Amino acid sequence: MARGKVILEGARFELTIERLCRELIENYGEFKDTCFVGIQQNGIPLSERLSGRLKKLLPQVQFEVGKLDVTFYRDDFRQRDRALTGNATVMDFLVENKNIILIDDVLYTGRTIHAAMAALQDFGRPARVELLTLIDRRFNRHLPIQADYIGMSVDSLDEAYVKVEWKETDGADRIRLYSKL
Repeated sequence: MARGKVILEGARFELTIERLCRELIENYGEFKDTCFVGIQQNGIPLSERLSGRLKKLLPQVQFEVGKLDVTFYRDDFRQRDRALTGNATVMDFLVENKNIILIDDVLYTGRTIHAAMAALQDFGRPARVELLTLIDRRFNRHLPIQADYIGMSVDSLDEAYVKVEWKETDGADRIRLYSKL
């Protein structure tokens, strides 16, 4: 793949994270009975960034943060050339009657979110499930799923690829749009 066009970075990236945190505060206040669930593997950095920022903004507030693996809940996991290996699910809490905020970096076809909702049911029956995504590729949906909190919408062809890069692992916070053509 070519280098890719940078569509968000630096101060605008941080501002997007800050805006998402403020939207969550506006809707959840003290986050009573609220849990953040990052979808393995690409939703975890976003989940950690959001929860870290919220803890700085509201140090008195307590909320649970988990990591959910959806590998074997996907409808396409048997269609791979090689055997898949899952990631660790870390959910030290039940979701029964809790407000769950599912977190992933890019919402594309909706299949990962569908798998996450199925996997989440193994941990109880939530009172409410909402979706937060940094990037919404809104014209590429295969399933009728939409995000409640969106960092940025990207209109791109199916042949394009959106990659979120994180300071901790990639050296800088930025979002790139790659063209496969």
